[in-house]
Amino acid sequence: MTAALLVFLGAAVGAPLRYLTDRTVQARHDSVFPWGTLTVNVAGCLLFGALTGAGTVLPAGATALLGTGCLGALTTWSTFSYETLRLTEDGAWLYAAANVLVSVTAGLGAALLGHTVVAALV
Repeated sequence: MTAALLVFLGAAVGAPLRYLTDRTVQARHDSVFPWGTLTVNVAGCLLFGALTGAGTVLPAGATALLGTGCLGALTTWSTFSYETLRLTEDGAWLYAAANVLVSVTAGLGAALLGHTVVAALV
């Protein structure tokens, strides 16, 4: 199977999963803070880290299917950027700054954790 097809198939799972997770998480919070986007991005970073931690143990095409396709569609830099901009336009500067700080810090930490744990196990 070609890498492009694997990316397409992975994205067909990741994009709806992002939407459903975002809506489910955001519905549970009465706040302008984008909890749903933060959740999918941090979870995606954790899984991306785990995927890279697995290294060459994974079969050929797994990175295209799971990484670029599924997790690439699950995570969303554009929505993170849009929501941060929207917060600043609405005058919610503290929420905007918190979104940037928490998203970047938690995302990097999650990726490192996922990588470290899986690399130690394989």
